[in-house]
Amino acid sequence: MFPEFEEHLRTSFSYLENQVIAVACSGGLDSMVLADLFIRAGYRVCLVHCNFMLRNQESEQDAQLVRDFAAQHHLPVYIKRFYTQQYAQYSGLNTQLAARTLRYNWFEELVLRKSAAYVATAHHLDDNLETFMINLSRGTGLKGLLGIPAESQFVVRPLLPFSREAILAYAQKNKIPWREDQSNQTTAYLRNKLRLEVIPTWKKQVPQLLQQLQKTLHHLHQSQQLIDDYSALLYSYLVEETPDGIQVDIPKLKKLPHNQAILYELIHPFGFTAWEDIYGLLEAPSGKKIFSKNYTLLKDRTLLMIQKNRPLESGIYKIHPQQKEINEPIRLQFTYINDCENVKENIIFVDQQKLKYPLHLRKWQEGDYFYPLGLAGKKKLSKFFKDEKLSLFAKQKIWLLCDADDHIVWVIGYRMDHRYKISDSTKTKVKIELIQ
Repeated sequence: MFPEFEEHLRTSFSYLENQVIAVACSGGLDSMVLADLFIRAGYRVCLVHCNFMLRNQESEQDAQLVRDFAAQHHLPVYIKRFYTQQYAQYSGLNTQLAARTLRYNWFEELVLRKSAAYVATAHHLDDNLETFMINLSRGTGLKGLLGIPAESQFVVRPLLPFSREAILAYAQKNKIPWREDQSNQTTAYLRNKLRLEVIPTWKKQVPQLLQQLQKTLHHLHQSQQLIDDYSALLYSYLVEETPDGIQVDIPKLKKLPHNQAILYELIHPFGFTAWEDIYGLLEAPSGKKIFSKNYTLLKDRTLLMIQKNRPLESGIYKIHPQQKEINEPIRLQFTYINDCENVKENIIFVDQQKLKYPLHLRKWQEGDYFYPLGLAGKKKLSKFFKDEKLSLFAKQKIWLLCDADDHIVWVIGYRMDHRYKISDSTKTKVKIELIQ
C-alpha cells in the first residue's frame, strides 16, 4: 500500500510537499495508519486529536495513545478537550453533528494560526461507499452522490482510493498501534448499520463493489462537470448580480428546456432545500418568500431575488440641531447654505424653520404617508413604493428622516416631502446629503 500512497501524494497532492500537515488522529485504525504513511513518506507532520469526552476513560486512553505515538516519532501533538454534550444541547444539534462542528472549527483555527498548512483526515473508500448510500437514501441530487471530496478548503483526504481492508493489512504488517472505538459496533446509527450489516452482504454478492463504486463516482464527476460548464454559460444569460445578492430573470428561465434543473443548479449553493416550493415560485404571486439558513429567496414580479439574511435594524436614531453629521445607521451631512444646487437622489434642500427638532431616523411602517415633492396631495408609502417598483428587499433597506412630530421629511434616496421645501420666504437653507 505504501508505494501506491506515495504515488498518490505525488500526483494528486503535490502542493503538500514542504508543508506542515496536521493529521487528524483519533487513535483508531484509519488515522493511525494515515499518520504512519505520512511519516514514512518523509512529510512534515504534527498530530491533532479531539477528545470529545463522550466515552469516559476510553476517551482518555485514545488521547494517551496519540501522545505516545507522537513522542515515539518526535512529532508535535495538539490535543483539545471538548464539552460535546453541553455544546449539543446549547446548539440544538445531535451529538454526532455537534462533534463534527467542534472538530472542523478547531481544525480551521489551527490552520488560521499557522500551526499547519492543511489538515489530513483518514476518510477512505469504504467511507465513500457509506456516504454514497446515506445520501442516496435521502433523495439527494447529483452533487450528493459524488462522494466525499478529496480536498475542501484546508482539509485533504489522501486515503480515499484505499479500502478498509488494505488499511487493516498495512497496520497488521507494520505493527501500527490503534484502539477500537466500541461505539462503532452499535447499529443505532445509520452509518454503522450500513457498515456492519448491509455492506458486508453486498460485498459478498458483488466482490468488485468498491472498484465499481470508483468507476461510478468517476462517471458522476464527469457528468457534474458538464452541468457546471453549462450552468456557467447560463448564469450570464439569466442572472444579474446586485449589491444585495443576485436576481434570476423568470421569463428567460421559463423559455429554456429543463428549467427546473437549471433553477436547481443556480439556487442550491445558497442552502435552499424546499425544492417543490422553489419550483412553484415560477408561477407564484409576487411577494412569496422562501428561507434557507442564511438567505431569503423572493418572487418579485418577473424576478427571483436572493439576498443574504441580515439582522433587522430597528429603533429610532435622534438628530439634534447642533449636529452637522451622523454616521449610523447611515451617513448624513447637514450644511447651512446660501445657494441651492440641483436636487439629486442623495441630496435635498429644506427650509430650516420648517424643521421641528429633534429629527430622527427610522424604518417605514404600514400606514406611513407623506406629501411627495412634485405631486399633489399625500400618498401612502406603500403606494409610493409600488409606483417606484421597489422590491421587498429594497423597501427593507429604506430609512426615513422624520421631524419631532414624526412627519416624514425625506424618504432617503427617493423623495422629500414638499412641506419642507424652500420658498421665497425661507431665511435659512439646509442641505442634507446622504453619503454613499
